[in-house]
Amino acid sequence: MLKLLVGTSLTALVMAGAARAETAPPAAGADPTAIQEVVITAQKRQENLQEVPIAVTALTAEALKNKKVDNLLGLSGLAPALQIKTDDNAANPRIFIRGVGVNDFNPSTASAVGIYVDGVYVASPLAQLAAFYDLQQVEVLRGPQGTLYGRNTTGGAINVTTKKPTDHYEGDLAFEYGRFNEVNIQGGVGGPLLGDKVLLRLSGVYVRDDGYTLDRTTGKHGNNQDRYGVRAALRFKPTSQITDDLTISTNQSRGGSILAYNRSLVAQTAEAADGPPDPSLGFSLCKPAYYTSGECTNVLGYANTSKDLYAGDYSFLGKDIVKLFGVSNTLNYDLGPATLVSVTSYQRAARNDQEETDASPYPLITASYIALQKTVSQELRLQSNGHTRLRYVGGLYYAHDDLSNNSYYDILRAARSPTPENPTGVDLANSIGVFGWPLTQATDSYAIFGQVDYDLTDRLTITGGLRYSADRKVFHYVSEAEFGAIPIFTFDGAKTFGSVSGRVGLQYKLSADANLYFTYNRGTKSGGFFSGQTTEPADLGPYRDENVNAYEVGAKTEFLDHRLRANFSAFYYDYKDLQVYTAVQRNQITVQLFTNASAARMYGAEVELQARPMRGLDLSLSGALLSATYQDFQSVAGDYSGNTLPSAPKASLNGTAHYERDVPIGVFVGQIDFTYRSKVYFDTANTERLSDPARIYVNGQVGLKLKDGRYEVGVWGRNLFNVTNIVDITPIAGLGFDVFSVGQPRTYGLYLRAKY
Repeated sequence: MLKLLVGTSLTALVMAGAARAETAPPAAGADPTAIQEVVITAQKRQENLQEVPIAVTALTAEALKNKKVDNLLGLSGLAPALQIKTDDNAANPRIFIRGVGVNDFNPSTASAVGIYVDGVYVASPLAQLAAFYDLQQVEVLRGPQGTLYGRNTTGGAINVTTKKPTDHYEGDLAFEYGRFNEVNIQGGVGGPLLGDKVLLRLSGVYVRDDGYTLDRTTGKHGNNQDRYGVRAALRFKPTSQITDDLTISTNQSRGGSILAYNRSLVAQTAEAADGPPDPSLGFSLCKPAYYTSGECTNVLGYANTSKDLYAGDYSFLGKDIVKLFGVSNTLNYDLGPATLVSVTSYQRAARNDQEETDASPYPLITASYIALQKTVSQELRLQSNGHTRLRYVGGLYYAHDDLSNNSYYDILRAARSPTPENPTGVDLANSIGVFGWPLTQATDSYAIFGQVDYDLTDRLTITGGLRYSADRKVFHYVSEAEFGAIPIFTFDGAKTFGSVSGRVGLQYKLSADANLYFTYNRGTKSGGFFSGQTTEPADLGPYRDENVNAYEVGAKTEFLDHRLRANFSAFYYDYKDLQVYTAVQRNQITVQLFTNASAARMYGAEVELQARPMRGLDLSLSGALLSATYQDFQSVAGDYSGNTLPSAPKASLNGTAHYERDVPIGVFVGQIDFTYRSKVYFDTANTERLSDPARIYVNGQVGLKLKDGRYEVGVWGRNLFNVTNIVDITPIAGLGFDVFSVGQPRTYGLYLRAKY
């Protein structure tokens, strides 16, 4: 299949190309078939994509709309070796770039891929699934970014830029209606408020639908969306040297809590049993062929006999409520040869998720995830202006983060057996009861950093960068049962995690249209304390920093009078103390662990191709080959050495064909795009039942632009071939089941867009 896709796509690429990122307007008389310059800010200043020695994929707001990407999850597969998943409706995306990521969903665990919005680090995983709307551009930086972006970017960074006010009045509005009664409305309006001194832009989004998962017990649907976002962007320009951007935003999601698919694991007959009873479980696992036979159940006897991943028998429909508020201010003071930049922010994220975790009609396990996270940050940078022989960025960073958590699990409520001696029926020895883990964590982060680029000759540039980071974490954790009536233990810990990261690179210009580069990056991810539920103090850590030495070579080239762009990269990562989340069996109970694996290796190659051989026809193709394995990982559950890392497909590919042609009543617009990934494992043990085979998803749209492009109407479709869309599989084997998190099946609808 992969060879067929590669061959077909390369054949098509010879005929066409794609424009996927922010482009400068074409110069007068420019060749209309030439690929335009792409401007990115990956190194904290505006630069041509082809001149930046970093593997970067850039996507404009127009490209995101055409691909119907309305939050972070939609980026999955759109950049080489990028995979994003979640087991929640409105929070906790788990992002993997080149196999580097974190499977943990608990709130104190930072991602290995940093999310930045207008230069502000989004620290809370509760806030990272906020709606994408009124965007200028999204950049996916692959590989460690520890020098300019800091800790917790060992995998890379995703840089989101929103639209800023302009010195002329403008507005836009987009409306979509689709399957499951989906309504998506978003738009923005702005322009001068007080001449050219004060500019304003207001924007917003509203999305809702009925949900795509059927509850067979009630006939209602779940996995529904219901969210909105509002943003005000104010730009002050009191002098020609000063530009001050103030942004205030609020977002809220009140959709349904995730409804998963239940796969029963407890074999009830000898024929269904896949061997003798597992000592760590106390029962025999079911053979795959018998999963839906009725001869396999969970520990309470529920048997799911349906293969339909979009239907189930649920005890209730929960809500996943996330409320976000943020303020940021970016001040640029032009000093002539350099600019002083100040970035100040405040973020607040609150969540209350009532989750039907077991996906069965019996109250086997339900979860209440309740958390509040507040972050303030300040960054000061001094950076050179223009393309002088010596270019530099240097700065200081500080952030304070407060996290509080009051989550709990209600386990085996249906199995409680009240007696006069034990009227509640709680049995801690058999994990029957309500188990909570209220905690607080205060984090103070400090950093000093700098990077210098120096042109040794007209063709050869050397880069050097260094960053020192320190995180001081103060952690208080309580393990309890029955809402504090039964204390289990209390843990207090405090530790400072300090580390050095940096970068050395060489770039050589073969010609005006070809650049070669080599980089060495030292990346780090902060250690900390585990914030998941446990009854064992030793599980909380602290765990150590993870470190990576990353080597990369690449080429950025253009051919055929800028009609063909071809960028290549190859990399090798050497990891030490890789932080790993695992689910293991302890005393016949599934428990969470977050530990340091000893070592890991990743290596691979990537390609991004674009071409534009004729007016109106654009196509892109990008792909990656990846090897990501643990080298020496002795877990309490076994030896994972040599296993493939979770969510690290050996091959991935994506492509887009976009065509526009003048017709008598306007401009015809058509697009088709696809993403492909090979088999993935969802756990560190590489369990076959917790894997998903290769998948390819195809999307498309057809529309018509009217009145010089001011209006556009059309139809769209996602997952056109209705391919099974498994996002994640979570084992809860101790209670006799796995749960599947599934994305939307085939969807389709109408759209209307207007620009003023």
